[in-house]
Amino acid sequence: MNAIKTAVAAVTAAASLVAFSPAEAATATANLNVTANVGGGCSIGSGIGGGTLNFGTYDPVVVNSASGVDLFGTGTLSVQCTLLRTAVITLGQGLYPASGSVDAAPLRRMRNTASADYLSYFLYQDITRLVVWGNTFGTGLPFLGTGLPVPVLVYGTVPRGQNVPSGTYNDTVVATITF
Repeated sequence: MNAIKTAVAAVTAAASLVAFSPAEAATATANLNVTANVGGGCSIGSGIGGGTLNFGTYDPVVVNSASGVDLFGTGTLSVQCTLLRTAVITLGQGLYPASGSVDAAPLRRMRNTASADYLSYFLYQDITRLVVWGNTFGTGLPFLGTGLPVPVLVYGTVPRGQNVPSGTYNDTVVATITF
């Protein structure tokens, strides 16, 4: 047993004599280049309420008659773009555009689900309803990405004074983001 202890002590002593001091160590260096590409992208989808702009009830006899008031509504889109990515959001003319409708100045209409009657409406970029939302670069909504999903409001107006039969009216408008 003493012989083993003596042998271990001798090996330990020898190892300490062989250890290098920092002055005797040598080093070499190299650079490791690290790169990544971040793609610029965007996505657009239905927002709160499933992407529906529900105007509610239009009353052509009293509230929304020619001497009444326009009917207002809002809808929401969910938009997400890479941080600082620029884009433009456009809205199509819908399934039932009126005669003379063009992408830059859409004349949108909802169609009665039980007949061929139409209820005209407009979509706007702003709450004051002064900037019509079109389907061209110049009439679309400019957007700057934050990297996070952003709710984008769509403001709608059904003009007063439309003499239409009762029923359910609807339309589908395609929202596009160009980046």
